[in-house]
Parts: sequence; structure tokens; C-alpha cells
Amino acid sequence: MSHRLMYRRSGYISDFTRFIDGYLRTHPEVQASQHKGWRIWWERPVNFDEWRRAGTDSVPEPPYHYD
Repeated sequence: MSHRLMYRRSGYISDFTRFIDGYLRTHPEVQASQHKGWRIWWERPVNFDEWRRAGTDSVPEPPYHYD
């Protein structure tokens, strides 16, 4: 459930939430910049050769780490 929907159900919207909502409405480039930053870390293209190599290069961990 979205935080805005939750606040609207209770009838209370804080001054900060009103400010941020208004700011983001008048400055859409802020959200575009956030989404661009998120894509850098979370939506990277997958190189399957590197992924497969990383799996074969890994060393199996013992069942009890302190043995």
C-alpha cells in the first residue's frame, strides 16, 4: 500500500509530505534523476558468460564455517 494512500485514508497528511509532493510535482527532473541513479545499480545488463564464470570460480563453503 502506498504511503500516500495510507495518509489519505486516515485524513492526515503531514506538512513535509505536502511539501515533497508539491516539490516533486513542480520539479519532475528530480524523480527522473532518481530513476536514472536507480537504473545504474539495479537494472544493469546481465553478461551471462561472466555470470557463469563467477559461479564456476566460486569455492564451496563448508557446512560449519569455523571448522
